[in-house]
Amino acid sequence: MTTPEKTTEKAAEKPVEGTNPPEGSTGTPKPSETGTDEPGTFPAAYVKELRDEAAKSRVGAKRAEALAQQAVTAYVEVTGKLADPSDLPFSEELLNEDGLPDRSKIVAAVDDLLTRKPHLASTRPVGDVGQGARGDGAPMVSLSEMLRAGAG
Repeated sequence: MTTPEKTTEKAAEKPVEGTNPPEGSTGTPKPSETGTDEPGTFPAAYVKELRDEAAKSRVGAKRAEALAQQAVTAYVEVTGKLADPSDLPFSEELLNEDGLPDRSKIVAAVDDLLTRKPHLASTRPVGDVGQGARGDGAPMVSLSEMLRAGAG
């Protein structure tokens, strides 16, 4: 049976899992390196550096996800099939293996959504609906031209 003192010494010799010791270090720092008498702790500056790096990674991941979500919404808007492009919920499945929006997956998801919920379809008319300017070369009718022709 081991005494508690021996167990503490053995635990202090093992590096903490999931952390990388400072460069040039052999593993767990010695109490003289940390400025504390507790074995198995890292210098405060090193811990702060690790936390800052992890925070930057989290912020970057959030930005990447937000940009991917905006890109997917833009692709949905370009299809013109949905009245509101935000009706298609964002999903990681709409991205390719590189984390970029995949057009074919987005179009398939929009078509699937419209099959299940046709009321979300865009009601904007497409093509010639018999209104607006026409480019068929027909002369424009001008009321002022008609009055001038009749006055003369």
